[in-house]
Amino acid sequence: MNNEAVVKTFAAVGTPQIADAGLRRKIPVHVAPFGIAPVVSGSRVTGRALPVQHFGSVDIFLEAMQSADPGDVLVIDNEGRTEEGCIGDLTVLEAQAAGLSGIVVWGVHRDSPQLKQIGLPVFSYGRWPGGPERLDERSADALRVARFGHLEVTRNEFVFADDDGCVFVRQDQLDQILASAAAIAETEVRQAHKIGTGERLSDQLKFKEYLRKRNERPGYTFRQHLREIGGAIEE
Repeated sequence: MNNEAVVKTFAAVGTPQIADAGLRRKIPVHVAPFGIAPVVSGSRVTGRALPVQHFGSVDIFLEAMQSADPGDVLVIDNEGRTEEGCIGDLTVLEAQAAGLSGIVVWGVHRDSPQLKQIGLPVFSYGRWPGGPERLDERSADALRVARFGHLEVTRNEFVFADDDGCVFVRQDQLDQILASAAAIAETEVRQAHKIGTGERLSDQLKFKEYLRKRNERPGYTFRQHLREIGGAIEE
């Protein structure tokens, strides 16, 4: 599945549905550590990961972009640092010019007003006015893997980010995850509409029936019940 097809599918779902799809399919969906957020609320981005590690100089970002495909998402590993803004307006402008669809950073950004004007989706862990003062030795895998908390992101992952956070899905599992996410989203929309017309969620989910079965069958879980009736509130 290419970037364009993934973008089209993601337009109808969100990161919660993708995470739930992983649970339903028993396929690992890797969730970025808590706290990542878009510079501009409401931003959404998806595409194949373009990993890069930061060592104090912007040249590594420019080098990574040389091999970018249209729609890729630059995934920056700055080891979660909060005391240096590792990207600013010029890097984001260059990413936009290179055809990238956005940037996610395990770290923080600066030049917030300019980034908001540029409009390219940028996700980070906050802002910090100071730039890097260090210049560390570059590792051999600097352009092959970006560590994101406990995760290791490579070109084999697709990135999905919105107001709820950021998740990574392996490319060979993408079709299954997105198909399930779309089905979950459709079910949730239908359930929400019914609530709006007066049918309570507990009635839709046959909650009294669940309570009866739980009393009759020790160990019977709400997730089992949801699977049996086609509900989607938890997965």
